[in-house]
Amino acid sequence: MYRITRQHLFQSPLHFLAFGFGSGLSPKAPGTMGTLAAVPLVWIMSQFPNLIYTSITLFCVLAGSAICNAASRTLNDHSGRNHCVHDHPAIVWDEIVGMMLTMIFIPVTWLTLLIGFLLFRFFDIVKPWPIRYFDQHVHGGIGIMLDDIIAAIFANIALRILLPYLPL
Repeated sequence: MYRITRQHLFQSPLHFLAFGFGSGLSPKAPGTMGTLAAVPLVWIMSQFPNLIYTSITLFCVLAGSAICNAASRTLNDHSGRNHCVHDHPAIVWDEIVGMMLTMIFIPVTWLTLLIGFLLFRFFDIVKPWPIRYFDQHVHGGIGIMLDDIIAAIFANIALRILLPYLPL
């Protein structure tokens, strides 16, 4: 796998976002580090009305395909392969957006953030159907984003089921 360096991080603003503000450069569990990088963003965004949280999240989802695609293409250019590097571990914008989606319309407390984080990581790592299907069959920026969007939807639904049982 092609190794990402700090030089890549600062090549462009798209790379800075795609590599999760640097969290994707973690040698261990970059997806988890990217999700952790999203936690303060979610906390800050939760202080605003739902319309603003939703608008920012929707913008990040829509921009995510281009952000991830740009990083994937750059990695392809540097790796010498004839195809785009699909979902390189250092590309963690999808995890950041996944955490934002996991917590959409959820009351944000330290407990819901923790449970949302764990649920999202579970679905993103295990990839139950149909997440695994999309991860394996849809490529490019859309493919990088899509499996995490579905994992976030699963995590959001699971968190909604748990909400009545949580001390808020």
